[in-house]
Amino acid sequence: MITCDLHNHTLYSHAKDTVQDMYQSAVSRGLAIFGFSEHSPRPLKYTYPVEYRDRLNAHLQDYVDEVQALKKADGPCRVLFGMEIDWFEDDADFVRQASCQFPFDYLIGSTHFLGTWGYDASPEPWEKMSEEKKFECYTAYFKTWRKMLATGLFQIAAHPDLIKIFSMDSFHSWIVKEESQRLIKDALEVLKANNMAMEISSAGLRKPCHEIYPCPLIMRLASEVQCQISFASDAHNVADVAYGFPVLASYARAFGFAHSVYYAEKQCHELAF
Repeated sequence: MITCDLHNHTLYSHAKDTVQDMYQSAVSRGLAIFGFSEHSPRPLKYTYPVEYRDRLNAHLQDYVDEVQALKKADGPCRVLFGMEIDWFEDDADFVRQASCQFPFDYLIGSTHFLGTWGYDASPEPWEKMSEEKKFECYTAYFKTWRKMLATGLFQIAAHPDLIKIFSMDSFHSWIVKEESQRLIKDALEVLKANNMAMEISSAGLRKPCHEIYPCPLIMRLASEVQCQISFASDAHNVADVAYGFPVLASYARAFGFAHSVYYAEKQCHELAF
């Protein structure tokens, strides 16, 4: 049984519910550990068509204060204070500053942008792309993902194959290639060397790809490398908390995993599931 959900958002970004409501949902679902991981602010040039940056900037301290208060309250579900931070290769100093802005228990690293393009915002650009161009995007994504892992700034790597969100068939055609698997396995070895965890997320089941992040082939590679794993719902409302966790547990066990990890004050702890 999975009792720890480490990736969740609030109404201070593009989610719907308050810090307190998300916590109460975790309690009602019997979780032992709930990690808040609100998005970090981004530089202006990294912009989505529908943007939440101003709201997040205005309420960042509110998020910090409310999560810290829940931590101190020591309720029935342990609270961890985290943040999801995008890796921007051209703005590495911004990322480094964001990573040490508060006393985080852990940081989730993610790659939502290729250059300044938020590739997960809409299916339209993907629908207009050639197969060759999509393959180039997948390769660029995993090269960027590897660089993120190599920074040592993060404890968890979010939704490893988010790039597949709007182009599942093409992605699965790309990933069966030997060179694609070498690229991903090399990245996973960097993840392991940095004592990070690869996130297994049920969010993909709610997205257009309708597949767990990451896909079975990446799960097999992660098993071969003996990566650590963490579990996540990437919840954006109270109903998403711990979403699909029995499915995630069975999925992870099928690849030989029996323990997940969480991080408190950046220290790694293991949990059976």
